[in-house]
Amino acid sequence: MEQVSANRSHGGTQGVYKHSSSATGTEMTFSVFVPDHAPGTKLPVLWYLSGLTCTHANVTEKGELRAACAQHGIIFVAPDTSPRGEGVADDPDGAYDFGLGAGFYVNATQEPFARHYRMRDYIEQDLPALIAEEFPVDMDRQGITGHSMGGHGALTIALRNPGRFKSTSAFSPIVAPMQCPWGHKALGGYLGPDRNAWAEYDACALIDNGARLPDLLVDQGEADNFLGEQLKTHLLQEACTRAGQPATIRMQPGYDHSYYFISTFMADHIAWHATRLKQ
Repeated sequence: MEQVSANRSHGGTQGVYKHSSSATGTEMTFSVFVPDHAPGTKLPVLWYLSGLTCTHANVTEKGELRAACAQHGIIFVAPDTSPRGEGVADDPDGAYDFGLGAGFYVNATQEPFARHYRMRDYIEQDLPALIAEEFPVDMDRQGITGHSMGGHGALTIALRNPGRFKSTSAFSPIVAPMQCPWGHKALGGYLGPDRNAWAEYDACALIDNGARLPDLLVDQGEADNFLGEQLKTHLLQEACTRAGQPATIRMQPGYDHSYYFISTFMADHIAWHATRLKQ
């Protein structure tokens, strides 16, 4: 692991790091905020997965997370959204919603993406092993959250790994990629036409098939221009109601899809996670 930068902020250290990933076969960059703490203390960790076109930098620079993480004593980890570098396949038309910056947190099976696009393994195995080795984290107290495509990642990773995360939340998540254009393009392109393979990357399908979380918090802006066609928050509400899955799904009037929205409710989410991570 190589440190790219480190800055003091809110009684803690905001670092950016890079390492060679065995999952993606590429160099990956991520950020970590570590609050000040007593020597030998291990802190809970909150994973944040970003959305389409983003890197680790978007939430690190615009998420307004550090004051709340310092207050509650939580380490905040923000990985990249896809592999990058020479030889990494991209959308042939240069579209923003597939390829670089749009890994969708899946393990691709289709060429030319199968070699590097293994973001599921990266988030579930590779990066956690590194974080546990290099930072003072208590891996028995993990929470996960994310935005848009990253909200999809947070929900599906938590649902597929019962017991790993004590808390799960999301901002404007893609809740049913099997039922929206972004999902059709990504899952079809990375996994091929077999929709049975898509189901493990669809939060609503996972809930319908029996996956459960201890609790769930979702915030969604009512003025989000992606709400009707791509995000379809009502489908998650309906799936949770059918399954008896505890969930607080808040529709926020006037808010859009941007980091103005995310940063407004970030402290609420961190406090919500803190309550569950400290139990």
